[in-house]
Amino acid sequence: MVEGINNDEKGNITSKTFSYNELCVATKNFHASNMVGEGGFGRVYKGRIKSIDNKVVAVKKLNKDGFQGSREFLAEVMILSFLHHSNLVNLVGYCSEGEQKILVYEYMANGSLEDHLFELPQSKKSLDWYTRMKIAEGAAKGLEYLHAEANPPVIYRDFKASNILLDENFNPKLSDFGLAKLGPTGDKTHVSTRVMGTYGYCAPEYASTGQLTTRSDVYSFGVVFLEMITGRRVLDYSRASEEQNLVNWALPLLKNKRKYASMVDPLLKGNYPARGLLQALAIAAMCLLEDANARPLIGDVVTALGVLAIRHVQVGKQKSTKETCNEQGEASWQMNLIE
Repeated sequence: MVEGINNDEKGNITSKTFSYNELCVATKNFHASNMVGEGGFGRVYKGRIKSIDNKVVAVKKLNKDGFQGSREFLAEVMILSFLHHSNLVNLVGYCSEGEQKILVYEYMANGSLEDHLFELPQSKKSLDWYTRMKIAEGAAKGLEYLHAEANPPVIYRDFKASNILLDENFNPKLSDFGLAKLGPTGDKTHVSTRVMGTYGYCAPEYASTGQLTTRSDVYSFGVVFLEMITGRRVLDYSRASEEQNLVNWALPLLKNKRKYASMVDPLLKGNYPARGLLQALAIAAMCLLEDANARPLIGDVVTALGVLAIRHVQVGKQKSTKETCNEQGEASWQMNLIE
């Protein structure tokens, strides 16, 4: 990743360089009261940069001995300096002083998608159906930009709910590009690389062979989309053994439309369009196909989701979700999406 970008874009990094002291001031010495997130990579703090009109930012301080090393840090700085899209998080700048490796992003007021799907406190309102579809569409657009518009194409490699950040209007932006990889060019169909990413989200062919394509990201998208529809984590060891792996639990149900309503997140309380559920689960099923070549391109997924994200005004008494689901024909997923 680093070598490819260096060769193409050397010397064009536009992100601002911050001193460690400046970021200490911005976060009040990385005070616990400013911490807004924590993971294996380190901690994220909310801060204000005085030199940029007191701009509110998110400061990701990487663990010195954490998973994201110097190479991944450099890859993230590179990719977010060269690639810009409304559905990719904006890198304000970075700090690299001695052992300190810190990334400074635009602040995303609504945290991550993960924060709005799982273990919600009673005081927190769950996302409605159309907001979920809007988030899915925007996240897919971010992937589409990486796959189809970036030159050379970029494979994200770590698509998951915690890496999808949400602004004040719940517009999604992909974050955490430390594992991103330059995709195949010319006649090549894949790139071979050490298997990285988060267990449960990795495409089966990538996990078993290390062969990576843009359709590996499509599989990961399907997993996250399934999480958004069901409200279930990809791995949940608190559930019965046959339900712990989301994909393994869902695949048999996806073959029976009469089971679709039982898959939906209970927090939606039945408030979703029956036809929309059919189409959404059809998209998820296509993205999760074991044969990578049979999966759709992410651009096709974006087109399909654009229809689902439109909030239709419903007039008159509607049939119940179960009634309507049970009445649907066995049309292909493509026909569902066209209608």
